[in-house]
Amino acid sequence: MADWEVYDRRFRDLLLPTVKLERLYTGALWAEGPVWFSDGQYLLFSDIPNDRILRWVEGAPVTVFRSPSRFANGATRDLQGRLVSCEHGSRSVTRTEPDGRVTTVADRHAGGRLNSPNDVVVARDGSVWFSDPPYGILSDYEGHKAPSEQKGNYVYRVDPQSGAIAVVADDLAKPNGLAFSPDQETLYIADSAASHDDAAPRHVRKFRVTGGGLRGGEEFAKIDPGLPDGLRTDTDGNVWISCANGVLCFSSTGERLGRILVPDVVANLTFGGPGRNRLFITAQASLYSIYVNARGAQEP
Repeated sequence: MADWEVYDRRFRDLLLPTVKLERLYTGALWAEGPVWFSDGQYLLFSDIPNDRILRWVEGAPVTVFRSPSRFANGATRDLQGRLVSCEHGSRSVTRTEPDGRVTTVADRHAGGRLNSPNDVVVARDGSVWFSDPPYGILSDYEGHKAPSEQKGNYVYRVDPQSGAIAVVADDLAKPNGLAFSPDQETLYIADSAASHDDAAPRHVRKFRVTGGGLRGGEEFAKIDPGLPDGLRTDTDGNVWISCANGVLCFSSTGERLGRILVPDVVANLTFGGPGRNRLFITAQASLYSIYVNARGAQEP
C-alpha cells in the first residue's frame, strides 16, 4: 500500500514513487517541535511530557540534547542559526546562545506571564513571531497547571531592535502552528481549538504580513478529521500541515493536493536533510521521515 493519497494530480509531482515512510525513533510520550540543523546534519525534537529535547543523527542512536527542557514544544532557528524554543514550563520563548547559555526572548505581556508559547518562526528582519495558547497551563502533563494571566490566546511579534512584544493576532481561539510563505508576505496560523470543543475552529488561516503586523485572516484550509498542529511551506509555496492521520499538502491557493499517511497522530513536521527535501514528522511516540520532491522554505 502506498504511503500517500493523491487528491490532485499536482501532488504526484511532489512525490518520489520509490520511497517509503521510515520510522526513525520511538520512545517519546508526545513528540513535537522538530528543527533541522543543516550545519551539523542533525535534528532536534521535543518530547514534551518527558521534559526533554532529543537529538537525531543519521545512523546513530537518538540522544538527549537537553533535560530538563522546561517542557519545550515548538522550535526554530534564528538568522544566526541559534535554537529558539517555546517552553511551556517557563511560559517563555528562549534562545540558546553559542556557548550554551539560554536567554529569554519573551515571557511577559501587559504585566502578566504568557500562557504557554507553542510555536515560533523568525522572519528575515530578525523579528520573532510566536503563538501562545493555554495548552501548557491546562494540566501538569505538558507544563504546570496554572491560571492564565492574559486576556486571550494571542500571536505575538518580538521586535528585533527593541525587544518589544506586540500582539499581532487576537481573534484565534487556540493559535498553534505558524509558517511563513517563501516570500514572507503571508503568515499561516493554525487554530486547533477543536482539541477541547468539537464546535470550535479546526482550520488554518492566512494573514498578510504588513511590516510589523498582520491583516486579513481568511480561512485557508479546514482540517477534518483531526485538527491542524504544526505546518511548513516549501519553496513553491505549498503548505504542509500536520493533522490526525498524516500530513496534508495544500497549494498556495488552498487546493487540497494530497496526504502523506502516518500510522500515528501527527503533531509537527519540518524539512531537512542535505537537500532540504526530507520531511521529518513527529507523531505521538515516534519520529518519522519521508523524502519528497519539494524543498523546505524555512531559513536558515
